[in-house]
Order: sequence, then structure tokens, then C-alpha cells
Amino acid sequence: EMEALTAVSVAGLTVIDMIKAVDKAAAITDVRVESKTGGKSGDWARG
Repeated sequence: EMEALTAVSVAGLTVIDMIKAVDKAAAITDVRVESKTGGKSGDWARG
């Protein structure tokens, strides 16, 4: 999950960097894992 969260955060920051010239109030509010499959603990979904 950590790699996915890092990638999403970087992508979000890139989008915010492009948008900030148009909308100074743009913000990233939540970055979280909604579901995952595989791995030692099996499938998981936010409940």
C-alpha cells in the first residue's frame, strides 16, 4: 500500500501545482487506501 499511497500523493501534488494558478484554494484533503487484494492478510476493504 505504501507505494500506491506515495504515487497517488505525488500525482495529486502535481495536479495541485498545475491548478494553483487558477484556484488558490485548491487542496488535497484525503489520501487513503479504499481496498486491496492479495498479500499475507488477503482481501481488505474500508468498511
